[in-house]
Amino acid sequence: MKQSIKWGIIGCGNVTEVKSGPAYQITDGFELVAVMRRNFDLAKDYAKRHNVPRYYNDADALINDPEVDAVYIATPPDTHHYYAIKVAEANKICCIEKPMAPSYAECLEIQTIFEKRELPLFVAYYRRSLPRFKKVKELLEEKVIGSVRHISWSLSRTPSELDISKTYNWRTDAKIAPAGYFDDLASHGLDLFVDLLGDVKEAKGISSNQQQLYSAKDIISASWEHENGVLGTGMWSFGTYKREDKVRIVGSDGELSFSVFGEEPIEVITSNEVEQVFIENPKHIQQYHVENMVKHLQSGIEHPSTGKTATHTAWIMDSILNKL
Repeated sequence: MKQSIKWGIIGCGNVTEVKSGPAYQITDGFELVAVMRRNFDLAKDYAKRHNVPRYYNDADALINDPEVDAVYIATPPDTHHYYAIKVAEANKICCIEKPMAPSYAECLEIQTIFEKRELPLFVAYYRRSLPRFKKVKELLEEKVIGSVRHISWSLSRTPSELDISKTYNWRTDAKIAPAGYFDDLASHGLDLFVDLLGDVKEAKGISSNQQQLYSAKDIISASWEHENGVLGTGMWSFGTYKREDKVRIVGSDGELSFSVFGEEPIEVITSNEVEQVFIENPKHIQQYHVENMVKHLQSGIEHPSTGKTATHTAWIMDSILNKL
């Protein structure tokens, strides 16, 4: 039997409570042995509730803990680069929350050091591993809608209470997330589209801060071209009258329609019929992502979301925001 890989989490906040943290505990081949949060009492509380044996308020202590083989960085994006370099220098496996870092340049630096040290690097673009989207990929490969011509995504929502009250939120702080919710949310979809349709060779966009509720951008439009010739368009608006999350992949013989964040059925639309396919997400949304890391590390089966793929997603994001 192969020895379990022992993980530590830097930044055991909300995202690790249900979405990710428990997945590291229930997956065969992994153990969660340490957590860190700047507030020592909160780190201790998390550890006690989740039965994690060690807890820290010092990231260096966790990274250099000899019992920790691998580190999951779950802090806000502005510290991802800082901690990732430290993990690489400690010669440990790493998984970074998405987006990998606020800029393509930082992502490239992270990817380069892990590659040079021949260390595994994963990024939590977990939608690539979800059965729901693996089904979409399967339908595309089976050419159920013929040859793909274009893809479009419209994501919009009303301003949140935090936005209206102008309460601080790192997701709308331009120093951490220059394009606001686009950085946090659109990265998921754009990364998924690369998995479904292949790498992007060109991308461009227009962005603005229409509402002036916070320092980051609040509306972005974009167009891009995949290397196989499929064209894409996107509109992300975070100050509209209702929520919408709709992707359309249009082909020569039909189209697929689905949501990136919701669990509405996948619609397979052809000239003859409309079929709905419902696939439920797991309780711990990162479960399959974490399981795929075990397969990568113990069986050599390539993980769908690595530092390399996430760096390409960062390049697309920066191209849309005209940051390159």
